[in-house]
Amino acid sequence: MSEQTMHDEQPVEEERTTEERVLPLVVLGEMVIMPRIPVPLQVGKGKSYRAMERAMEGDREVLLIFVSESEIEGYKGSEPQQLPQVGVIAKLEEFLKLPDDTVRIILEGMERAEISECIQSEPFYMVRCTPRPDTEVEGANIDALVSEVKSQVEEIISFMPEVSQEAVAFVQRIDHPGHLADIVAYGPAFDFEDRLELLNMLDPEERLQKVQMELSQQLELLRLRAKIQSDTKDALDQSQKEYFLREQMKAIRRELGEDDLDEDPIDELKRKIAELTAPDYVKEAATHELKRLIQQGLSSPEAGVIRTYIDWLLSLPWSKEEQQPISLTEAKNVLDEDHYGLEKVKERLLEYLAVRKLAGTKMRSPILCLVGPPGVGKTSLGKSIARSLGRAFVRASLGGVRDEAEIRGHRRTYIGAMPGRIVQSIKTAKSNQPVFILDEIDKLGADYRGDPTSALLEVLDPEQNSTFSDHYLEIPFDLSQVIFIATANQLDPIPGPLRDRMEIIELGGYTEDEKLEIAKGFLVPKQREFHGLQTEQMTVTEAALFKIIREYTREAGVRNLEREIAALCRKIARKVADAGETPVEVVI
Repeated sequence: MSEQTMHDEQPVEEERTTEERVLPLVVLGEMVIMPRIPVPLQVGKGKSYRAMERAMEGDREVLLIFVSESEIEGYKGSEPQQLPQVGVIAKLEEFLKLPDDTVRIILEGMERAEISECIQSEPFYMVRCTPRPDTEVEGANIDALVSEVKSQVEEIISFMPEVSQEAVAFVQRIDHPGHLADIVAYGPAFDFEDRLELLNMLDPEERLQKVQMELSQQLELLRLRAKIQSDTKDALDQSQKEYFLREQMKAIRRELGEDDLDEDPIDELKRKIAELTAPDYVKEAATHELKRLIQQGLSSPEAGVIRTYIDWLLSLPWSKEEQQPISLTEAKNVLDEDHYGLEKVKERLLEYLAVRKLAGTKMRSPILCLVGPPGVGKTSLGKSIARSLGRAFVRASLGGVRDEAEIRGHRRTYIGAMPGRIVQSIKTAKSNQPVFILDEIDKLGADYRGDPTSALLEVLDPEQNSTFSDHYLEIPFDLSQVIFIATANQLDPIPGPLRDRMEIIELGGYTEDEKLEIAKGFLVPKQREFHGLQTEQMTVTEAALFKIIREYTREAGVRNLEREIAALCRKIARKVADAGETPVEVVI
């Protein structure tokens, strides 16, 4: 039947009788035939087949009901299952028996009907029903609803290039709300259950409102899908553009003989990851981030964050280095060369090195904490240990640190996130087994941003620091071979749990005689060289040094003593510079 015929038949439905009727029943599974819709079918022998044969002998009209595949078996027996409330009166336009004992038919739905009862079960079902044709509805609201549904259908079809524009024209010609709802219900937005629900709605306006809601949902999905496809296409186009430009740049460099000057950033990262000597989980993390970088492109907003993270993974010393043999004689010579006195402290440090020499990597190193007044040589002792062991030396000043993230790092979700001081210092050392000085550990603070002393518990625990986890890296880093040495001026401010993880070595103040020897052997030569003075240009007597120690400095260490000697050197340097080449004698 043509589209125009379907349209022209709209008013005919109102002229049909609404008196109760008795009709043969045809049961169809998993499909719904709406009024005014012609549908071709092929039906096998059974009760529905016999019901249609009976209809062909009369006015060719049957009552259609629609059930799911699981329910259709219940209509093959002598008693039907509970009948639905609403069916469709349909007319058999064509009835052709085929050689395989089936029949090909064309059914056209005429109108809805309410089912009262089943009055016959054999050889086919006969039911009593009352026709319920659509009523006429008018008004501004229904006109607006019809217009909205037509617009929605037109937009939906615009997303489907395989659908002919004739379908849009056909829908635009339908003005009856009920007929429009029934026609649109055959669209892809509606499944069997949706169509069955619409069939049971006898009010045309209610039915069209339901259709409008379903179309709105489908339109949202189609718009979102189109946006995703458009964004994906733009991203792919950008990636392809970048790829072709990079290839062109490579070709130009080759022509200019500059092929080796610059390497493609992605290729460079791939090469560095392949060459990286690190545990498998590190390479997996780097490879995963590289894939994200390739997918998003070098021009994406997140590319810089990903690139920085990969660079950190590549720059850290993951592999274990071959340890140099520990020479206690050399260590003793270095300590004596760099520090005067402190015999008990030196003896304890040499015992510590002796145990490390015998135990090797099996030893879980105790954490040393050097406690003493300022200027007694706590930090310089750490430098001497590093020099005697041939290890890198790094220092992290913890004075005034109040944020836990300073130790553990910031998570990558934050803008400008970076690893903590521990990982940063390891990167600076370029070694996973340096001598690491945690300076001023007694001056750590705590506030609303966290407690850095608690974060240090994992760092300074030999049982845990082999899998230290920085918030930025989010993968374990082995700190077990790092020699940690903490320094403090006082023990009291250090929390108990942190103090319990360290072995305390106290350094007392120097005596006058020790200060004199330090000045003669270390401070005067150091400051003389620093100020560009020759040995013959400056000679300081012991009496002068004693006078400086007793009258100009009052301290346990030697920092102020060094400052006074530096002031003395500046005075002499001024006189030497003014005298030119003429020798100058200055009496102190």
